[in-house]
Amino acid sequence: MGLYTSIVRPLAFRLEAERAHHLAIKLGGSVAWAAPALRPLLDASDMRLETRVAGLRFPNPIGLAAGYDKSGESVATLAALGFGSVEVGSVSIDPSDGNPKPRLWRLPEDKALLVHYGMQNDGAQVVAERVRNLKLPVPLGVNIAVTNRGKGAPHLNPDQIIAEYVEAARVLAPHADYLMLNLSCPNTADGRDFFIDGANMRNCIAALATLGLKLPVFMKTSSAGGVAAVERVLAAADGHDFIAGFLFNQIPGKPEKLNTPEAQWRSLPGTVAGPPIVYQAPMAATAECYRRMDRKRYVLISAGAVTTAEDAYAKIRNGASLVQLFTAMVYEGPLLARRIVRGLSQLLERDGFKSVREAVGADVR
Repeated sequence: MGLYTSIVRPLAFRLEAERAHHLAIKLGGSVAWAAPALRPLLDASDMRLETRVAGLRFPNPIGLAAGYDKSGESVATLAALGFGSVEVGSVSIDPSDGNPKPRLWRLPEDKALLVHYGMQNDGAQVVAERVRNLKLPVPLGVNIAVTNRGKGAPHLNPDQIIAEYVEAARVLAPHADYLMLNLSCPNTADGRDFFIDGANMRNCIAALATLGLKLPVFMKTSSAGGVAAVERVLAAADGHDFIAGFLFNQIPGKPEKLNTPEAQWRSLPGTVAGPPIVYQAPMAATAECYRRMDRKRYVLISAGAVTTAEDAYAKIRNGASLVQLFTAMVYEGPLLARRIVRGLSQLLERDGFKSVREAVGADVR
């Protein structure tokens, strides 16, 4: 057992889950001055792992997903931990308090989280100011979404929802290396079902096109519907060169069974993140999209249930060029990225791949 799992984690787990998360972010922000010295110690990337996507250089394909640092408070430190990219958010045009507390629970027997944050964030203007002058060793992604104004707030009409994405992109694009459009947040009313309608998705991408964006944009969308979900995003992206690829999100809700006793989680709100069972649909959608998409134009990002190098490697062989994690950081600690990156390099060597690019889609038939 390492220092984190034997000492730090037991102490952190004595705190309420959101409180521990908040303290971790604040601590990371307070030691940003040390980031330049940390990166050489923790970066295990080698040339085989370098990934180039839409003009961006990722030193390795393992990224920190949005959700960990929601408002860009700890980016410099997180970028020093050996990740190949860091994504902040989700960020909305207006600040949001998210859903009522409590809204985050640990499920230790599954190394999982039950998440009902509801996209709490400081708003696009604050986040843009916070990250604007950062000089990072890895690409910075900003995940954008519609504002969660809370229970009882009037629902936005389609034009208002799309306008929020456009305005958030306008504010944040100058300070990011890429944008991720969160079109399927499972924990907000306006963000959950709106983009299941392909016309709404197409209209949103067309509206974003009016900004003349110069950075790559990825679409994070629900995997519900399988082939239909794949066809929907490909149709929406068609004709828009700024769309660089896709990420298929888990289906909202909870699995039928977990190792954690059902009485501890079944009646709580939110979506379970972490255990592999909840990512079966995204894995299937990723493989299907890999079969159908123009691979010279698009790439795929895969997230969820990544705790080991083997987990990440399976997603790469399933068609993903980039892999993201979040929940495992809570259970495995800040050295996780280095461990996964080292292991991934060993797996490539074992299987005779000269670069990670050669392994992408190796299992897709």
